[in-house]
Amino acid sequence: MKADIHPKYQAAEIRCACGNVIKTRSTRPEIIVGICNMCHPFYTGQQKFVDTAGRVDKFQQRLAKTKAAQEAFRAKKKKA
Repeated sequence: MKADIHPKYQAAEIRCACGNVIKTRSTRPEIIVGICNMCHPFYTGQQKFVDTAGRVDKFQQRLAKTKAAQEAFRAKKKKA
C-alpha cells in the first residue's frame, strides 16, 4: 500500500433532518441526510398507500386525449 495517498478514516456523525444522530466512522467528519430509519415511513409503519387505480384512470384519460388529438391532426393533414 502506498503511503500518504488514502484519506483519514475518523469518527463521524450522521445527522438526519428529524434530529436523529448516528455515530460511525467515515472519511468525512459530518454527514447530513434528509431521511433516516427513525423517520422513514417504511420503517416507522406509517406508510400511506397511494390510490393506484386513480392514477391509472388519469393516465388513460390523458392517453385518450392524446390519441384523439393525433387522429384529428392526421385527418386534417389528409384533407390538405
